Amino acid sequence: MLRAQVCSNDELSFLMEAHDGLSATIAQRSGFKGLWASGLSIASSLGYRDANEASWTQLVQSVERIVDSTELPVLVDGDGGFGNFNNARLLARKLRQAGAAGISLEDSCFPKLNSLIGERHPLADIDEFSGRLRAVKDTVADNLVLVARIEALIAGHGLNEATLRAHAYADAGADAILIHSRKSTADEMLSFVAEWRNRLPVVIVPTTYFRTPVSAYRDARISTVVWANHSMRAAAAAMRRICDSIAAQESVASIETHIAPLSEIFELLRYDELAVAEKQYLQPR
Repeated sequence: MLRAQVCSNDELSFLMEAHDGLSATIAQRSGFKGLWASGLSIASSLGYRDANEASWTQLVQSVERIVDSTELPVLVDGDGGFGNFNNARLLARKLRQAGAAGISLEDSCFPKLNSLIGERHPLADIDEFSGRLRAVKDTVADNLVLVARIEALIAGHGLNEATLRAHAYADAGADAILIHSRKSTADEMLSFVAEWRNRLPVVIVPTTYFRTPVSAYRDARISTVVWANHSMRAAAAAMRRICDSIAAQESVASIETHIAPLSEIFELLRYDELAVAEKQYLQPR
């Protein structure tokens, strides 16, 4: 299912961020056909910074809960693979065992720093990162979709460097290219897409150029749009408002109509299935 979405230019697809089982369930209920297990969002939900502070085992455990909570394919933000080729292939193997459908690896150095903060974004050597991709491909073959994420534009190296890296990563076995930009407009990303000419399908993350109409992505024949961190950010904003209100008023009376009723939580997590199962398995025949 993920390969059909990410590895095709025929129709634009969308992946919604998930960081736990509940956010994954809500995304599926809203109609999304695939999920992005966000490194930023998972780290944030665990109280870590997106700087490889959460371990790869914690990432795999979070992905397992996401996978188990829905029937949707999950593309995992694997950062740079948590080390060299050996770490990357181990991560890929464990994600496959956890039920992930794909992994995105970025050409950053370990430890990475979130692409949208600071100026310290050293790039991995092209040949070394290509080795990471080949190791992952040799380990999981076609059992995981392999997306190569290019950070050259983030690091300020420009279009030529991004294109050079894309060709190298395609040769190394990537199934798709994720081109990342933190500009406020899509111009930089679209220039890459025009230069790349869809040698492989292109995945984008329009977190900073959110005002760009989706029609521009369809016109450019982009494969996949990742809404990369929006559930986590929405949850953070909602929790902050509610906590501020309860602390100030020393009461929950005024906020009850502004939060999900417990019945909605019970319905989302299928408490009704448990009740049916109890009748089937706990009651004597």
